[in-house]
Amino acid sequence: MATNFYIDGFNVYYGAVRTRWPEFKWLDMRAFCSALLPTHTINRIRYFTALVIPPPEDPQMRVRQDTYLRALRTVPNLHVHDEGWFILKEDLRRQFPLAYPKNRPPGSYPQSVYVQLPEEKGSDVNLASYLLLDCFNGDFDEAVVISNDADLAVPIDIVVTTFHKPVGVINPHIKRRRSATLQKVASWTFQSINRHHLANSQFPPTLTDSQGTITKPATW
Repeated sequence: MATNFYIDGFNVYYGAVRTRWPEFKWLDMRAFCSALLPTHTINRIRYFTALVIPPPEDPQMRVRQDTYLRALRTVPNLHVHDEGWFILKEDLRRQFPLAYPKNRPPGSYPQSVYVQLPEEKGSDVNLASYLLLDCFNGDFDEAVVISNDADLAVPIDIVVTTFHKPVGVINPHIKRRRSATLQKVASWTFQSINRHHLANSQFPPTLTDSQGTITKPATW
């Protein structure tokens, strides 16, 4: 059975990598999919993301992301879709508490501040569009969506109920944060992503492509 994987890149990052296992950022998505579902035949992997806007305190963030996307592009039958984008959203209706340095008295800082919050746009729409397009074209027997985004419920439901093709949902978040809406429309759901799924799915420290050597970022 030919299986296509549709990966919400930042959902995986914030749900499983940054919050739980940050030491495993150098993640080979094909090995990861195989570790999650070892009996499935991978036909195609689509990875959806947006290019980050580096904050002043971390100007190398985009460089690390570009390095990782370059590594992903070495994987056969994996397509990187980086057409999403970020906007800086200001919420002037509320303030956020300030984290104080341990060696400074709290009275020397404001208690709270207004902040700019980066918000990703487009990746969920792109994932939904390719899921439906591939279904229309008969590109898979089964689809697997790795995300916690409830906005994907409608396209998943269309594939399942109208085209009668199974769509499994693997949620990268911990159980209490998982979307109940996605669970309702999915043909099946995966119980839990564990540490070993990431630990056993890392790229080697260096890879090569047509441009030369790709090296894992030093801080990863």
